[in-house]
Amino acid sequence: MLVYYLLAAVAIWLGLLSLRGGLSFYAYVRRELAAPLSDYAPFVSVIAPFRGVDEGFAENLTTLFEQHYPAYEILFVTDLIADPGLQMVEEVRASLSDKLQFVDDLQILPIQGGANDLREDLEAHVDDNLKIVGPFASRIVIAGAASDSGQKVHNLRRAVAEIDSRTQVIVFVDSDVRLHPDWLRSLVAPLGDDNVGATTGYRWFTGSRTSLCGQLRSVWNASIASALGERRDRNFCWGGSTAIRRRTFDELNVADKLIGSVSDDFTLTRILQQAKLPIKFVPQCLVISADDCSLHELLEFTTRQLKITRVYAAHLWKAVLLGSTQFVLVFFGGLVLVITRWWLGLSIEIAAVMLSIIFVLGAAKSLIRLRAVKLALANYHRLLRMGTPSHILLWPLASALFLYNAVAASFSRRIKWRGITYELKSPVEAVIIARESD
Repeated sequence: MLVYYLLAAVAIWLGLLSLRGGLSFYAYVRRELAAPLSDYAPFVSVIAPFRGVDEGFAENLTTLFEQHYPAYEILFVTDLIADPGLQMVEEVRASLSDKLQFVDDLQILPIQGGANDLREDLEAHVDDNLKIVGPFASRIVIAGAASDSGQKVHNLRRAVAEIDSRTQVIVFVDSDVRLHPDWLRSLVAPLGDDNVGATTGYRWFTGSRTSLCGQLRSVWNASIASALGERRDRNFCWGGSTAIRRRTFDELNVADKLIGSVSDDFTLTRILQQAKLPIKFVPQCLVISADDCSLHELLEFTTRQLKITRVYAAHLWKAVLLGSTQFVLVFFGGLVLVITRWWLGLSIEIAAVMLSIIFVLGAAKSLIRLRAVKLALANYHRLLRMGTPSHILLWPLASALFLYNAVAASFSRRIKWRGITYELKSPVEAVIIARESD
């Protein structure tokens, strides 16, 4: 029992540190939401890779078209000319074209403020002698099959080569996320500071209330979200919501350094860290991913993340392995110990109290993190509120799932992603094993 008490005391101490981190995350989100937004809003190329049709794909595409931003283009990129998502892109674009308003040569969406106000905003950021491309400027890029990189990385590199000559900022966004109207403006604005290397948001899953696997995935993923914050040197780029100045992208030779990689997130983060360029986390650019998942999909997604982490950031994988092992031994081992001692008529008071403290600390951290996210995603308050019980109650299961993922990652480097199976040889070598479309 003494050994258990010592391990439980360590777990309580770690829980207190984690709670402090949650409070820091909440404070950072509040400060950033209250800070004035820079007026930096140059012409932007938004690159949106996709493969197949995600749940809610049409709704996600619509939010990408309806950004409150002066002038930008969207490059939709896929590897297959027969991709079913292409038809949906065209359907959404056609359906929204009826909402367009025209002011001379400007093609615009109705946003807050009149047409004259928007014209002044556009003319303030785009040279008068250039033809202005409005929010509905979009193109489709067929990248073809990847051979020397992950398919998503290949698609991104191919799309970057096609961006407009006026582009000053490159933005990457995933096809399975739902954006609020000011997402793009918020993501780009901090790049007006040349000391910022890149900006990033992060994903927040919102499974339905009846989907245990969907809710558990949300809780599992949430713990990663709160790792972002004020420490720009410790932040990472999440490829589903990231912006970087074109000049920085070119000067760091990012396109060539992505060759051989399957993870745009880890690779871009490493490049920026080596260049000592900080990454700013923008809470306004947290994005919703509104879909459910089966048990198989839950395990496949979470284990894939840890396999990628093991290859690209082995120190983080080791930390997850050790931390989740310690927690599972203390918490779930403690539950078994308490039940066994109760069955035998032995005292359980100290162990039960320590277990309760561990649980309350974790639940408090989850609740504080959720409150912070609700501030940033006020438009999705109902969806987030439905997940509150899960974030309070399921976090121990999420920790156990992390242990399963970390252990599974130690035995295999093979992942399946968007119908393509890869063998991750190293951070610069990903071998394509099979394609579902082949």
